[in-house]
Formats: sequence, structure tokens, C-alpha cells
Amino acid sequence: MPESSPLLSLASTPFVALTTFRKNGEGVSTPVWIARDEDALVVITPLGTGKLKRLRNDGRVTVQPCGRSGTVKPDAPLVEARATVSSEPGDVERATAAVRAKYGAEYHVVMFIERLFARGLGANKPRAVIRITA
Repeated sequence: MPESSPLLSLASTPFVALTTFRKNGEGVSTPVWIARDEDALVVITPLGTGKLKRLRNDGRVTVQPCGRSGTVKPDAPLVEARATVSSEPGDVERATAAVRAKYGAEYHVVMFIERLFARGLGANKPRAVIRITA
């Protein structure tokens, strides 16, 4: 995939709205961190999230730049793509390393806060990686 592809150009944005689709075709958008891993974009998420359930039924996704709260500007580019999910430890570690490298201290702060709130509920939640390709 060329360096200048519409999908890979989103790798530098802080947040993207990742839209996954219900069985009835209705889109559900979630703001997520995203990082580049070779010819794909990757997202890490705890196992059991709604987006993973939806992706098991339909691998179609759309991604577009958004703010931290998920607000998408009217002129934001929309990219249609495909997504696959893996919970293989090597895949998750590789994607986590890419996200950690991109977000640095912010990543560590968010993970620390998540561990505080998850105390007693399994502070180190198992994760999956969503791999997004054109």
C-alpha cells in the first residue's frame, strides 16, 4: 500500500472515529487511538467490547479523524476499509508497542487510570488487536 494512501494518512491523527456495523447494517462509531503497523492501522481494545462482537459478524469499517470525544468535523475524510481481529499474544504485543510508541506518556497515564478503576476486576484486561486495511 502506498505511503500516501487515504487509510495510512490517518495514522498521524490523534483519534479516529472507528465505525463498525451491526447485523442490521446500522453503524456504531467509537473514538479510538490508532497507530500504523506496516501496511495497516491498528487499534487495541479489551476483549468483550461491542466493536469486537460487531466485527465478528461484519469486517467492514469506516474510519475518519475525530476529536477525543468522537466529534467528527463535517469536512473530515471518510475511509472505507476492512478489519480483522486477533487476540494472539504476539499480535497484541506488536500493536500495543505501536500504540505505546505513538502516544508515549499519554498511553501510560491512561493505562494507569484504567488499572486503578479495574482494581479487583482484573486490572490487566486481556486485549485484542483490530487490524484495519484498505
